[in-house]
Amino acid sequence: MADTSFDLIVVGGGPGGYVAAIRAAQLGMKTALVEREHLGGICLNWGCIPTKALLRSSEVKHILDHLGDYGFSAKDISFDVKKVVERSRKVASQLSGGVKHLLKKNKVTVFDGSAKLDGTAGGQRKIAVTGTDGKKTADLTAKNVILATGARARSLPGLEPDGKLVWTYKEAMVPESMPKSLLVVGSGAIGIEFASFYKDMGADVTVVEVMDRILPVEDEEISAFARKALEKQGMKIVTSAGVKALKKGQNNVTATIEAGGKTSELTVDRVILAVGIVGNVENLGLDGTKVKVEKTHIVTDPYSATGEPGVYAIGDLTGPPWLAHKASHEGVICVEKIAGLKDIHPLNTANIPGCTYCRPQVASVGLTEAKAKAAGHEVKVGRFPFIGNGKAIALGEPEGLVKTVFDAKTGELLGAHMIGAEVTELIQGYTIARTLESTEAELMHTVFPHPTLSEMMHESVLDAYGRAIHF
Repeated sequence: MADTSFDLIVVGGGPGGYVAAIRAAQLGMKTALVEREHLGGICLNWGCIPTKALLRSSEVKHILDHLGDYGFSAKDISFDVKKVVERSRKVASQLSGGVKHLLKKNKVTVFDGSAKLDGTAGGQRKIAVTGTDGKKTADLTAKNVILATGARARSLPGLEPDGKLVWTYKEAMVPESMPKSLLVVGSGAIGIEFASFYKDMGADVTVVEVMDRILPVEDEEISAFARKALEKQGMKIVTSAGVKALKKGQNNVTATIEAGGKTSELTVDRVILAVGIVGNVENLGLDGTKVKVEKTHIVTDPYSATGEPGVYAIGDLTGPPWLAHKASHEGVICVEKIAGLKDIHPLNTANIPGCTYCRPQVASVGLTEAKAKAAGHEVKVGRFPFIGNGKAIALGEPEGLVKTVFDAKTGELLGAHMIGAEVTELIQGYTIARTLESTEAELMHTVFPHPTLSEMMHESVLDAYGRAIHF
């Protein structure tokens, strides 16, 4: 019979949960992890990873559509949507299997099923595990429990997804056929990534956003640049607007869109809802505990502790930023705090980079120019366009911008904002700089390799102080 008594039980096997479990095992804790579906969570199975596989396919199609720009020609270029989806699912499956291997390697005991708090006994937290049939499969105990159950797509009244005509991200990742027209409701990272994928795959795409700009968490200048680039590709974007109703036909949907006090109708093959997420707080046994829930998310202290002794929560379950890398780091910090390690510091969310994998890509870290000014900083702002970079031109990717925001008095790098090819790979340079509390001096004295896209990061810093060389 499997052991049922542990030092730590982690509920949820996503990027927060499995990383926390592995770190706990490394620190000598006897650790269990309970997962009801797929190891790796939404990120590895239905989010970060498989969407990047899809976007890689659409990137390949875009290049094939522009072979002439590189001196090539080809006839009868086509794609098989089923094979595109199949590749994405294989990538997800491979990584989920990798997580299983890592947990086994670190001697983490994995239980399949759903878990809920079930009181205490002798100073130990009790956890009841049930199978998909609702029958109890195990009673576990541990001194500490980490809840890492993640979140799911939010729906709006009257706009509920049905999995056929109105999709969430899950259906959008496994289309049986390519829609000719598509409405995306919401222009955050998820919405814009799907809009970009389907546009490059040949669909007629319209995006509706309730805010006054797309990618509303990004710097306003970057948002404007992204809108201009996407509209240039043929995407239709409507901001300061809402979808008031969806009327379903046999194989299409007619949306009523309200903007500027006027309404209009748009008929499309499919609709993707990307209007945020809600925490998976149901059926966790929180009733009767001191765990506090606000707006579907669990409230925690800086070290992920809830109001209930011995119960912690991490990742999307605790609110924004809803990012896999944030969840992983929270898991490590939480476990190390539980283990009593010294010099453990809370996660500084201002140093967490955000990435959107549309075409062109968007990445950022720290304060936007507007938020820096609102916080009372006198700022120096640097900019450098992709068109001034030799590597970008050689790649055929001259569309983009790197923007840096500094405190004029101290030289602190307050924020960095980028749009263009591979900026999601470049942003870590500025993230490291912020983590090391670098000023403009260290960044100016850093030697960047040539020819690379990273040189634009150097030039943007130089530009903030009137010293840009190549533009």
